[in-house]
Amino acid sequence: MSLTCEKLSLLAGTRTLCRDLSFAVAPGEVWGVLGPNGAGKTTLLNALAGLTAPAHGDVALDGAPITTLNTAARARHVGILTQQEDGDFWGSALDYVLLGRFPHAASWLGWQRDDEDLARAQLEAVGLAALADQHYITLSGGERQRVRFAQLLAQSPRYLLLDEPTQHLDLPYQIELLRQATALAREDARGVVMVLHDVLWPVRVCTHALLLDGAGGAHAGAAGEMLTQANLEALFGCALIAAGADGAAGFVPAL
Repeated sequence: MSLTCEKLSLLAGTRTLCRDLSFAVAPGEVWGVLGPNGAGKTTLLNALAGLTAPAHGDVALDGAPITTLNTAARARHVGILTQQEDGDFWGSALDYVLLGRFPHAASWLGWQRDDEDLARAQLEAVGLAALADQHYITLSGGERQRVRFAQLLAQSPRYLLLDEPTQHLDLPYQIELLRQATALAREDARGVVMVLHDVLWPVRVCTHALLLDGAGGAHAGAAGEMLTQANLEALFGCALIAAGADGAAGFVPAL
């Protein structure tokens, strides 16, 4: 069982972001998607989630085109943490997290007490249980990002698509979010795909990587083969310095 792309091509206007991209995300894998601005990382995640159609090719879930699933069924299998959110949410932090339970609702009446208990547990998991009743729009940027991740945890999809999940987060919360995401893959056989800009984290947390070069090219494979200093320097066009000991290595920019 996997989330697969077959000969996928993505366009932005007349510009080709990637062409003939084929790869598969299996349960237990953590994929890092890296590339320069405008390379198509967000567009790819939207296609994987079934939110936008690729120019060519197919996205399939366990062999079936993802577009054949209705919205609720698709959301039970694939969840996305978008880079941006539109509009201001009217309710509390708890109300926001509870939205993640709608794909699992037993009836049109919405969520049950068990759903509220689960939502509160996910707020606890991101360290925001004390702010459950606070209006979402009054939260800081970092607090909103953690609530948004809690909503995805409450949704409990088989595949988690995270678009810049560490944005707005202080370092301890970046570490905790990455630990939680990788633990879901390792311990609960979820598949995780993350768009990341920091070249320190992917080497340390990803099992696989997809590099989008911004000129239509894409390269996918095991993290150890893809996330080399030479590959990343070529991808971003800047010099890097290796940081960390073996088994906990990464890269930082050479200023």
